[in-house]
Amino acid sequence: MKKNIWILNHFATGMFFSKGGRHYWFAKFLKKEGYNPTIFCCNATHDLKKWFDTDLLWIEKTADEIAVPFVIVKSSLYKGNGKDRVLNMIHFYFNVQKAAKEYAKIHAKPDVIYASSVHPLTLVAGIKLAEYYGVKCICEVRDLWPLSLVEYGYLKENSLVTKLLYAGEHWIYKKAGEIISLDIGFDDYILEKGWQNDIPSTKVHYINNGVDLEVFDYNREHFSIQDEDLENKDNFNVVYTGSIRRVNNVGKLLDVAKLVTNPKVKFLIWGAGDELALLKERVQKENIINVVFKERVEKNYVPYINSNADLNIAHGENAALLRFGISANKIFEYLAAGRPILCDYHANSNPIQTSNAGLCVDSGKVEEIATAVDRLAGYNQDTLSQYGANARKGSHEFDFRKLTKKLIEIIEKN
Repeated sequence: MKKNIWILNHFATGMFFSKGGRHYWFAKFLKKEGYNPTIFCCNATHDLKKWFDTDLLWIEKTADEIAVPFVIVKSSLYKGNGKDRVLNMIHFYFNVQKAAKEYAKIHAKPDVIYASSVHPLTLVAGIKLAEYYGVKCICEVRDLWPLSLVEYGYLKENSLVTKLLYAGEHWIYKKAGEIISLDIGFDDYILEKGWQNDIPSTKVHYINNGVDLEVFDYNREHFSIQDEDLENKDNFNVVYTGSIRRVNNVGKLLDVAKLVTNPKVKFLIWGAGDELALLKERVQKENIINVVFKERVEKNYVPYINSNADLNIAHGENAALLRFGISANKIFEYLAAGRPILCDYHANSNPIQTSNAGLCVDSGKVEEIATAVDRLAGYNQDTLSQYGANARKGSHEFDFRKLTKKLIEIIEKN
């Protein structure tokens, strides 16, 4: 009899609605390998985009496509990133432990608990439940808290709160049976903190984000769009797909577009967000004729769009955290699309570079990004096709079918 795997992810609610995402796909392939995964998550997605309205401590819903149960745990609701969000995390921490114990009485106890952050309280809940049932807890670190809060200016490095959070982080890593990091440089982080004596590298494992190639290829085949710009073979279409908010700094792409000299280049931007209207106004006022905003599309149309681009742009900002590696979902979708990629920021162990799938502008400077776009637009088709072939080949290393094999090795490790 294969093992019961409890997956704890506060925000997996969004995966239930979107029918995709890291733990959705892990659960899918664990199920195919004969395991019995169950996903525990909060009853609302971030900022109340979708939610389950319930007075019960927990309810069970089944993701029919993968036949995996989701245990939806009631917690307080919130919007934004203030104190109400912190309360939501605390409520989930307590309630998920109560809900899990009730669930076990009706169904079965876990054989392994796989707890995933964004926030560390989920990891603590996983450790507590693992101790209660006498099983192993795999702690997955998706964000380095509190380091990410410090480096983005939300906390001061030497504040009491920060020191307490670092102490809590240290405790989690010591107590975890195994650790999964999405960043390949996690061992370097442990060395920076001086924790290597308490946290041996033998219990640290690297499983990056990835893509479900089976779903990607199905969507590319069955969800196409008609778009005259994307279909125009006289253009060299540079495609961005993603959110258009201040944090995404899509305005920088407009600055790049203004400096591009090749008249064939056209930037096609699919997405929505609170900066969309402002950027559309910029395009008109500044007469940026090589940028077209395409609004938002459902996710299942994105593979077709990316697969028909001449160049997909992985857009971001240089950040100190990227010295430990990169795991942005968009990169793996771009790799799967089998088209050349331009990355406009620096990150260690960048899959675009290791796959030789395009060019990377480490400086992040607008002028150098524009030069790279012009350079790629001037390449012959054989060179561009080779980049695309390399991208698709590289995506197989990050297919969730293969990543699940790595997870199973950790599950079965004694």
